[in-house]
Amino acid sequence: MRPINDAHVAEPGLAVVEVAAADDQTAFAIQELLATRYAVAAADRTTREPGEADVRLRCFLDLRQQAAPA
Repeated sequence: MRPINDAHVAEPGLAVVEVAAADDQTAFAIQELLATRYAVAAADRTTREPGEADVRLRCFLDLRQQAAPA
């Protein structure tokens, strides 16, 4: 994954969350759980490092904003 850009965490309430999970389904479930509560710039794919068994997913949260009602 690319390094985290300072702009993504430049203000209080902004956060970058990196999920490590055994599979895509689990990683996306965690992202969805976060999205039910906060504004999330969601990832559309996971990454896998060569030689590693897990997948990674990075999403960006804005804790200052509540999630849009479903």
